[in-house]
Amino acid sequence: MCFCQIVTALALAGDLRFNPLTDSLTGASGEEFRLEPPTGEELPSKGFDAGEECYQEPPAKGSSSSVDVDPNSNRLQLLTPFDKWDGNDIEDAPVLIKVYLKCTTDHISSAGPWLKYRGHLDNISNNMFITAINEENKEMNSVKNQLTGEYGPVPDTARYYKAQGVKWVVVGDSNYGEGSSREHAALEPRHLGGVAIIVRSFARIHETNLKKQGMLPLTFADPADYDKFQPSDRVSLLGLANLSPGQPVRCVLKHSDGSSEEIQLNHTMNETQISWFQAGSALNKMADMFR
Repeated sequence: MCFCQIVTALALAGDLRFNPLTDSLTGASGEEFRLEPPTGEELPSKGFDAGEECYQEPPAKGSSSSVDVDPNSNRLQLLTPFDKWDGNDIEDAPVLIKVYLKCTTDHISSAGPWLKYRGHLDNISNNMFITAINEENKEMNSVKNQLTGEYGPVPDTARYYKAQGVKWVVVGDSNYGEGSSREHAALEPRHLGGVAIIVRSFARIHETNLKKQGMLPLTFADPADYDKFQPSDRVSLLGLANLSPGQPVRCVLKHSDGSSEEIQLNHTMNETQISWFQAGSALNKMADMFR
């Protein structure tokens, strides 16, 4: 006897031996009666309601269509294509932040109240790295602007570099970008002028997201080289014209004391992903293919 039959027997007769299919019950006036098996339609006789048809086919020529967004909106913003790679090596890029210990996608792009800006890349970028710990001073959201010498919030410093046409890099530790597969954690550094993320190791999904946005996700050939980076360093990435799968990237660190040293950085980009970097992003590459 299944559990549902036990419950039925106890509820109706108070006796586990009661069989609702064959046994009788006694009514309030003493007469006996038997239950009739339930009946019903397994499926609607007229079928299911199809609901309202709201699918709209895209226009034959999408380029003639436009999406109107209020330019004063704080919640929505039209995306513009990222710049293509200019064909040159990266020379003397400042370190925006050398992240101390763990750096998850939530450290890179905080959630909570910031999620209301998911449709506005510039506004949500104001949360970039604000909870990551700066290795230099062990503080959150406080980095030194290498052009002015002043300390300030990470997003503000990145915006200053971008306004001056200066590309920057981030240095991180192991399993960088672990956590939710938050696309904005890759979009924001790209939007604010970042060119490369250099770490001991990446969380797989975040590494792929960086590639899709045209960033260079690079890892130390020797993990101990993390310690060679100083927050005041200028970083050059050389030989990018010959960037190819399985081949390391030359990296030269120029320290504030005038000394320099060269290290090797690895990457996992295949030919297609390298073409995303060259085109500026995977979307740029797709747009080029259909022009």
